[in-house]
Amino acid sequence: MYFVIVGFGRVGMRTARVLREEDHDVTIVEIDAKRAERAREEGFETVLGDCTDTDTLEAAGIVEADAIAGLTGDLNANFAACMIGNEHDCRTVLRIDADYREELYDNYASEVDEVIYPERLGAAGAKTAMLGGDFDVLADLTENLTVTSVRIPADSPVVGDRVVTLDLPGSAQVYAHGRDDEPMSIPLPRTAIEPGDRLAITAPPEDIEEIRTHLAPAADA
Repeated sequence: MYFVIVGFGRVGMRTARVLREEDHDVTIVEIDAKRAERAREEGFETVLGDCTDTDTLEAAGIVEADAIAGLTGDLNANFAACMIGNEHDCRTVLRIDADYREELYDNYASEVDEVIYPERLGAAGAKTAMLGGDFDVLADLTENLTVTSVRIPADSPVVGDRVVTLDLPGSAQVYAHGRDDEPMSIPLPRTAIEPGDRLAITAPPEDIEEIRTHLAPAADA
């Protein structure tokens, strides 16, 4: 598949690397000359320019792209790039900070295919969102992180908490959420945890047992 990634910061760089490792074609759009040069040095096709400009994205191959991801730290730039992607029938993935007001989130989320929160999902979530992939397929994400699936018991202390604000031990983060036997997906900001929900969590392997204890009922902890 062919993807356009806007932004070669931490999230954009890691997402591009993961996609390339899986034999997908990737073009980077970057407005910062130093970051654009870094992308070229890593072997990526790179277009130096403003992602809000249609000509820039057309130079990056948006007409042929399967998906575009706006992964810069500028929400407005990300959104503008996704709207151009919509005009070319691309799958659109929008980076947004998890702490935006819900009404602002709703306005943006209704216009794109997927929203990701780099603070919680990182490159793995961006990659899966671009592919429209199955969040139930859980595997190693990097050399240092593993994804594990945990089912929330009825008397867990986290029942009622919003998924995106869940405070887990160490560097653990929620990757995806599923209710009952429904497919897992990226959790929305207002989604609250209910008994029986499943959480896909990224964490160092040595922290997994502590995370399971943290989510267990107090009597079992």
